[in-house]
Amino acid sequence: MPADQLLESRDVPLGGLRGLTVHRTLPQRRIPTIGAWCFVDHFGPTTEPMAVLPHPHTGLQTVTWPLAGTIRHRDNLGSDVVLRPGELNLMTSGDGVSHSEFSVGDPDAPMHGIQLWVALPDATRKGPADFEHVTDLPRAQGPGWSALVIIGTLDGQTSPAHAHTPLLGAQLSVKAGHATIPVDPAFEHGVLAVDGDVRVAGHDVAHRQMQYLAPGRTDIEVASDVDCTLLLIGGEPFEEEIVMWWNFIGRTHEEVVAARQEWEQAAERFGHVDGHGGKVIPAPPLPQVRLAPRRRDA
Repeated sequence: MPADQLLESRDVPLGGLRGLTVHRTLPQRRIPTIGAWCFVDHFGPTTEPMAVLPHPHTGLQTVTWPLAGTIRHRDNLGSDVVLRPGELNLMTSGDGVSHSEFSVGDPDAPMHGIQLWVALPDATRKGPADFEHVTDLPRAQGPGWSALVIIGTLDGQTSPAHAHTPLLGAQLSVKAGHATIPVDPAFEHGVLAVDGDVRVAGHDVAHRQMQYLAPGRTDIEVASDVDCTLLLIGGEPFEEEIVMWWNFIGRTHEEVVAARQEWEQAAERFGHVDGHGGKVIPAPPLPQVRLAPRRRDA
């Protein structure tokens, strides 16, 4: 099991030179997952709009969590919803799904949010696709802190969103000073500094960095000179090895190659997203090496 460590973010441009730049803290080479969380992109604040044409997914759940701005989600299941801050979009790909996400509303309004993926376990990863738009999330709170529980359970408050493994996701609002957040000792956790520098469990965490915390603790202490926002994720360590490339999660190189080929062939597996005139994001070329599983540190 990895020891506590700081995860640096790396900047990734989406959609070309004028596209949205995201700050990616997961996956990391030594820590590909935290629980079943396998992908964390923090975007904004920015005035650049989100403009993501239809694209596919397999073997995962997408979690879209806006902090500012509004996003229109459409998918091949027929979903067409506008997502606002404090609300959750949770899409389960199963064996295949496709969707698009575009900013809507005031074109000059700031965009700020977090996009996450959850790896589905082998028992359900080839099941049917699904989509949940959750507008009424529970709030947990204690001295100096409160939290919107995005998925899973925190301090007795449970989100209605459907998880396939023991999982936690929450937006923490912490007052200046010290706060102690109770957590499940069976979980490993990650704490993302969303809007400034903080101290997490005795570790300095700069803006956009994430602190990884190994299982075994019953609480997480946070210290800050000012009020701050954090993202808390966690879960039981995900022991299945995954092959993750582009928007696909499988278990073998061959599974990912097949998914890419079917997307390029507009196969029925991924359906059709209305409203884009047939435009989609094409799959990038495969690397000239065999895709290898992502393995956790021992």
